[in-house]
Amino acid sequence: MAANTSSFNFDLNSAFERASSQFKGLNTREPGQWPTLPKLAVWLFTTAVVVLIGWFLLLSTATEELEAERLKEPELKQNYLSKLGQAVNLSELRKQKLQVQEYVTQLEKQLPGKAEMDALLSDINQAGLGRGLSFELFRPGQVEVKDYYAELPISIRVTGRYHDIGSFAADVSNLSRIVTLQNLAIVQPPRDAAGSLSMEATARTYRYLDPTEVAEQQKAAAAKAGAKK
Repeated sequence: MAANTSSFNFDLNSAFERASSQFKGLNTREPGQWPTLPKLAVWLFTTAVVVLIGWFLLLSTATEELEAERLKEPELKQNYLSKLGQAVNLSELRKQKLQVQEYVTQLEKQLPGKAEMDALLSDINQAGLGRGLSFELFRPGQVEVKDYYAELPISIRVTGRYHDIGSFAADVSNLSRIVTLQNLAIVQPPRDAAGSLSMEATARTYRYLDPTEVAEQQKAAAAKAGAKK
């Protein structure tokens, strides 16, 4: 038994010495001429280094992606809760949408079209004459076209008693069409014969655009957006 153990140890020592001898005197400039064992050791070492570097790089990238997804979590939760609330109140939101559409339709009905503008200007003029006011100025300005409607400013200057001027302003606000009075200025005229006052203002009325004008506006907006790109 002792002989077998001694023989086994001798074989191991011999194998170790043979393996060690292959690593002695290696020429680093000519690795292609190295014995098999050093070549295998270098290959294993290089493979291990490459695998470790790749693993750490992959792990680092995965960690960054995980952290980025974690940062998105609060926003996603908030969006989910918001959409959940909308889904729960969907029927109520639809009712509100219909109410808003009806309100917009009512407002649109208060806007005259092109053909009705002359009649509206006549109504404003008649509202002043009906209160006994004298028109010293009634000059429509340049039409200002917006996205879905157009504005017409009218410069007016009327002379009359204080209460008549106030009643005229109330009559204008109660017209069936939308008319606003802006930049009001009430002064005493230079020649005050009977305690009259003079009011200068800009009356703004609005009309909706006909389909042709809407198409032109949309075309101009698309061309402008394309020019910006």
